[in-house]
Amino acid sequence: MVSTYPVIFTKTGDKKDTYLVYIPDFDGATEGFGLADAIHMARDYIGCALYSKEEKFFPSPSALSDVDITCGKFYDAGESIVSIVDVDVEEYRKKLDNKPVRRNVSLPNWLNNKANEAHINVSRVLQEALMDRLV
Repeated sequence: MVSTYPVIFTKTGDKKDTYLVYIPDFDGATEGFGLADAIHMARDYIGCALYSKEEKFFPSPSALSDVDITCGKFYDAGESIVSIVDVDVEEYRKKLDNKPVRRNVSLPNWLNNKANEAHINVSRVLQEALMDRLV
């Protein structure tokens, strides 16, 4: 599921091409070096903020026209623009939720013996097969 939120980018004009990033719907801030990095950092901030929430608890995105640049946290730090940043929440969940889960799997004894003889990690093979089928 892709969500979109308005973001205020403020270019500071320093040697590092720093952009200060304010995300009003989360009252959150980050920064990036260059606009592409600032967009990446905004996407990462929003993705991490939404990662643990259920979809019904996501903050409603403000309309782009309702975002007032002068109310941004970094308004006085440079030239500001407002843009929309999209985030694929499911991709963030996959990326961040890598905690191992123990599962029991039943195999015929002969197949288990063959896997052991071939030094095959059955858990890895099962994980790869599930990812091929489901992702």
